[in-house]
Amino acid sequence: MSTAGGVDTAQFKGIAPGLDSLDAEALADELGSRFSAARDAISSHIFGQKAVIDQVLISLLAGGNALLVGVPGLAKTRLVDTLGIVLGMDTKRIQFTPDLMPGDIVGSEVLEEDEHGRRTFRFVKGPVFCQFLMADEINRASPRTQSALLQAMQERHVTIAGQRYDLPRPFHVLATQNPLEQEGTYPLPEAQLDRFLLQVDVGYPDREAEQRMLLATTVGDERPPQKVADPETLMKAQALVRRLPVGEKVVQAILTLVRSGRPDESSSETVRNFVAWGPSPRASQAFMLAIRARALLEGRFAPSVDDVVALAHPILRHRMALNFSARAEGATLAQVIDGLCQPFI
Repeated sequence: MSTAGGVDTAQFKGIAPGLDSLDAEALADELGSRFSAARDAISSHIFGQKAVIDQVLISLLAGGNALLVGVPGLAKTRLVDTLGIVLGMDTKRIQFTPDLMPGDIVGSEVLEEDEHGRRTFRFVKGPVFCQFLMADEINRASPRTQSALLQAMQERHVTIAGQRYDLPRPFHVLATQNPLEQEGTYPLPEAQLDRFLLQVDVGYPDREAEQRMLLATTVGDERPPQKVADPETLMKAQALVRRLPVGEKVVQAILTLVRSGRPDESSSETVRNFVAWGPSPRASQAFMLAIRARALLEGRFAPSVDDVVALAHPILRHRMALNFSARAEGATLAQVIDGLCQPFI
């Protein structure tokens, strides 16, 4: 059994319930190859967004939710649709609008009368009862409506009239947000932002990718994406990710990075002067899961400090906020996070 990142991969024995008879390395290789194939299948329909695709897959492998931030026309909706097909998941989409109500998301009770005149309430499930929910332009709905997703995203169930209703497994939310048009929008509460494992910033494709996109989407008929995996495979990979060993050096790097982003305990003058509030312990948890998922996706058995640095921006950018002094000085959150990562590069 080989080692990676200072971790003995012998610890892989017995990491997946019900699969103890299989060699752990073979299991990791199999799942890593399966989701690498899924990445290739998605990339054949989403052009020039390799980093975005990787980060979304990392979110799913880690069992989390993702917030896609980008201007219109960058294939955010198409990415979610393609991802649902490639992974064989039950996918539903909600277009968030100012008049959207919580019942439009989680469902509501309706009063019914039978042939004997007896009246009873029946719960009609909303679109949140799926495996893969796309919350399109999530910041266009009111805070009251946005809060309808809080319990679903964290506890994977909803409560209606005191009755608990479990959501399907697996359950993931991919939300989109337009960073430019802020009229008629409501900023996401910090509590909800913290429930997104990663904030994935979607940028413009390069010239070559945009040219391939033009030819592929406007000439002839497009071939639909093909199914590569299924929900059971995803859940098996999620169980594996939670059991991958992480070296002490990597754990300490996570703790140092996260804690140095908090103004009250950071040694960085930039953080103390420019950061209003820093990342919570949930950021450390996000790192521990996401770096394992990234390692598995890239065919490695254990994460390294390089994985921590690579995921610092998508994990921290929505868990930190700059104060007025930073805005007055023209400082950006990306610059602050780059500074936090500098000791590990």
